[in-house]
Parts: sequence; C-alpha cells; structure tokens
Amino acid sequence: MANPTAAMLVIGDEILSGRTRDANAYLLAGELTRVGIDLQEIRVIPDVHDAIVDALNALRATYSHVFTSGGIGPTHDDITADAVAATFGVSIGVREDALELVQEAHARWGGTAPANTDHLRMARIPEGAALIVYEQSGAPGFSLE
Repeated sequence: MANPTAAMLVIGDEILSGRTRDANAYLLAGELTRVGIDLQEIRVIPDVHDAIVDALNALRATYSHVFTSGGIGPTHDDITADAVAATFGVSIGVREDALELVQEAHARWGGTAPANTDHLRMARIPEGAALIVYEQSGAPGFSLE
C-alpha cells in the first residue's frame, strides 16, 4: 500500500513579496516524512479568495491531505478560514470553544480587555471543523474532512 500523499498551500502576500520568510513548509515536510505521508507539492499563493478556493479544490482533488499555512490571524487579509468554508460549501462563524482559546492566549500575554473584533475574527471556524490548538499565536487552526 502506498503512503498517503499531501500538498501544502502557503497563503500570503507577505511571503510572495519577500517581507516574510516561510518556515512552515520546512517544518511540515519533516513532520509528514516522519509519520509516513509523502509531501508532493508546495504551492504559494496571494491573499485572494478565489485563488485560495481554486487552489484548494485542485489540491484536494489530487492529494490525500492538504495543509494550509497563513491567513487565520486578525488582519483584513486573513481570509483563509472564509475561503476554506466556501471551498467546502459550509457556513462560518465565531465558535465559543475557539473564542475561549483566543481569550486564554490573550490573558496569558497580559491582556485584560474583553473580546474585541480581532479576537472574534480569529475565532471564526467553518462549520464541522475540528479545532487545532496552536499556543504560539492563540488563534486555533482547524481541520475539515
């Protein structure tokens, strides 16, 4: 039996412009190799909704797993969660369990204010997704299908 296959979709204008260096592909490639999943493609695209949807559809039609990197933070260009929801045809909204994770991280870093628009944005999760706790940023990732 062949190993499962994977692709990684790196999302972000900051990667394409050279303002930010991607380190996630290196980390993911090593972890996938360690667990027996063959990473076969890494694609870098801009923060453009239709480009994300198109790339996700193409990659998920080809590979067993598709991993995304970028676009779940609080800024206006963090549109990955919305694009994933659109790709899978599901709704998206603030989930209480995700909001709790964001608020806990905010409190750990000394924040005292209640949830603001940025917190709510990072807690938006597509319907049916399982949360992935990511303590470094406080913004949870998610897995769908």
